[in-house]
Amino acid sequence: MHWYTLTPLDILLFRDAKPFSPGERAWAGSVFPPNGHAIAGAIRGLLNSKDNLTIKGTFLCYQQQLYFPRPLNYVNNSLLHPLTWLDEKSPARQMIWDRLSPAPLLLKEKESGKGKEKENKLEQKPRHYLPFSVVTKLLNNEILNPEDWLCQQGESSQPWTVETRSHNAIAPDSRQVKDADGYFVENAIRLHSGWSMAIAIDRKIPNVPTSMRLGGEGHRVLVEECPSLGEQWEQLQQQSQRNYQRGGKSLAYLITPGVFERIHKNQKAVCQPYPWEWKLAHTVNSNQKPGNLVSVATAQPLPISGRVKDNAELGMMNDERNNSSFSTHPSSLKSIPAPQVFAAPAGSVYYLERPDTLFAENLNSQPGKALEKAKRWRQLGYSELLWISYQDN
Repeated sequence: MHWYTLTPLDILLFRDAKPFSPGERAWAGSVFPPNGHAIAGAIRGLLNSKDNLTIKGTFLCYQQQLYFPRPLNYVNNSLLHPLTWLDEKSPARQMIWDRLSPAPLLLKEKESGKGKEKENKLEQKPRHYLPFSVVTKLLNNEILNPEDWLCQQGESSQPWTVETRSHNAIAPDSRQVKDADGYFVENAIRLHSGWSMAIAIDRKIPNVPTSMRLGGEGHRVLVEECPSLGEQWEQLQQQSQRNYQRGGKSLAYLITPGVFERIHKNQKAVCQPYPWEWKLAHTVNSNQKPGNLVSVATAQPLPISGRVKDNAELGMMNDERNNSSFSTHPSSLKSIPAPQVFAAPAGSVYYLERPDTLFAENLNSQPGKALEKAKRWRQLGYSELLWISYQDN
């Protein structure tokens, strides 16, 4: 894999997958960091190629150090624990909960009583993205200091600013804005100074550094090679694999949006915040076989939709705001919106009795269209996991 930084040369525009039409809904939604479809479409346009790509990311980067979304299983700097993993003598074990769902997550009593001065300090300016050095500590089960969760001097909680931009269309022979679809508003993203996006792809981009169109309205980013990011990624992967092989109670830390979709018998596609192949560890009746999944820490789902050629499979999907690959190949100009899916946000964490594999990576998965589709999602960078051994302390 070849690692690159993408540094904006201007603001960036990425619309989300919510239906939008000026005049019907005057506010266009936005998303950042960009999803794998946007990156794939931009890279195909730059390489003048229709070939499928394998992507890692999109991540953030500051001073050549990778940054990852803050895990959602922490309250300030205190780890949440599944109800079923608490001590048998804990009063919380008397809680009644829906056993058809993952177990509730709670703070241990000794953690909930920590000094308020630390909590107040964390509330001042918590990091929304953690640097490689802190994520390494998480994977190594090292104790994180309160400062690890806080922004350093000059650092912002969120390394970008949202700028609201209005768009007007003037009626012919008039100085008035059109009554219909003549006005709408959308959000633009401006990364802070020193910050970039980071991706890895399975082929080398020639003539770097170079500029590349990314997102809407032809805005560009500067593409530069950065091998040191690959070294950091390899360190994380090695420790993650060691944690996976160690077995036992584990946490699966989702660092890119996770797409977990299943087509049911009525041909209805349903998405959920955790993999369908991961069965719950607790059962409702004796006839059920327990799985490994105990609990889930997640947040609001992300709507994702690309575009697909009317005569092709999922492999030709492209971001709805970036048609650079289509402009190069006139034969592929005719495209339709791909079905919308809802992804678990990056930062979600899964508690398992023992590590488990994803459907797309399981060698025993039954071949077919479902497996091909799942593998394609993984190739586009979705559902990337890092494994952490659970420490009951």
